[in-house]
Amino acid sequence: MNHLAHVFLAPDTPEARIGSILGDFSRGLTLEELTPELQRGVQHHRAVDSYTDRHPQVRASKRLFSQDRRRFAGVALDILYDHYLLKHWDRFSELDREAFIQRVYAEFAEYEHLMPDPMARVTRRMAAQDWFGQYQRLENIGYALDRVAQRIRFPNRFEGIIIEIQSHNAELEDRFIAFFADLQQHARGF
Repeated sequence: MNHLAHVFLAPDTPEARIGSILGDFSRGLTLEELTPELQRGVQHHRAVDSYTDRHPQVRASKRLFSQDRRRFAGVALDILYDHYLLKHWDRFSELDREAFIQRVYAEFAEYEHLMPDPMARVTRRMAAQDWFGQYQRLENIGYALDRVAQRIRFPNRFEGIIIEIQSHNAELEDRFIAFFADLQQHARGF
């Protein structure tokens, strides 16, 4: 799962939402030194990722990608799933989508003091560039994925993966809808 899905699924406190993003930046951190709510957010992040990786709909979605790109299918799906969550927001939430996004951006600023520097830099960019708003358009998902591809430090065929997403978009979207309902139920039980 990517950032929007993690904060959406996180326990409903600002620190737990921050912790749900911190899960991607926790290398080298000692969890016991974090506040209990940050710990809960990080643990929730890990539980969501673990459940996602094992889900049959996600595994089937990964198999849709070509052999050349399958290694990166999980990364592509993580970001793509934020797009589908935004597109189908009303199916999964009664909260106003834009109000939720703005609240999360405000929490990023208010709780920046709890973040390691790399996370603070990323969350500042997220809010300033409205990543969640940008993810509403599929072509912006392609742009985001190509930026990820440029950061990979070894030769790869990840760039341009949006072409494969577009060719399987209907099936990927249907599989997301089936999967995300299960994930949401699992996340509530955490």
